[in-house]
Amino acid sequence: MPQRPYVIDEMISAKSIAARVEALAKEITKAYRDTDKLIVVGLLRGSFVFIADLVREIDLPVEVDFLEASSYGNAMESSREVRILKDLRGEIAGKDVLVVEDIVDTGFTLHHVVNLLKSRGPKRLEVCALLDKPSRREVKIKATWTGFEIPDEFVVGYGIDFAQRNRNLPHIGKVRFLEEPAGA
Repeated sequence: MPQRPYVIDEMISAKSIAARVEALAKEITKAYRDTDKLIVVGLLRGSFVFIADLVREIDLPVEVDFLEASSYGNAMESSREVRILKDLRGEIAGKDVLVVEDIVDTGFTLHHVVNLLKSRGPKRLEVCALLDKPSRREVKIKATWTGFEIPDEFVVGYGIDFAQRNRNLPHIGKVRFLEEPAGA
């Protein structure tokens, strides 16, 4: 199935992202200052750029693990069915855990992941999301720390994709679909 042509308009610059990541890391460092080790759990795939930058700025001993959950596939709308595609390698029982998410949209994926991880008995579990779209929320969930609140736009870049494209953009961009010529 051919993809509709689109352009990407910059929404949040790389410089703004870097400054916000640094500020978030300072807040997280302060909040977890008494921990022996912080387990930072990145939700793949969209968070990989964000988590890499974030953990380099956190001034604490950290362990990084990943969990892959999906409710989108290659679609633009959530299927509302959350599947765990890759689970954590390590144990989190009795440990301080920070879940790092790229974007909180409907909330289904994050809600499912948080409940799954809480069932494993962490000492403390908080969430840091780069982007939040509260206008799209269908499940009651809120990140402890949020980078940017954005309107209901389809976005890509800084690890976030559209059909596995555009993850490598250094900024967050809004996808704008182009009108196809009549008869095309």
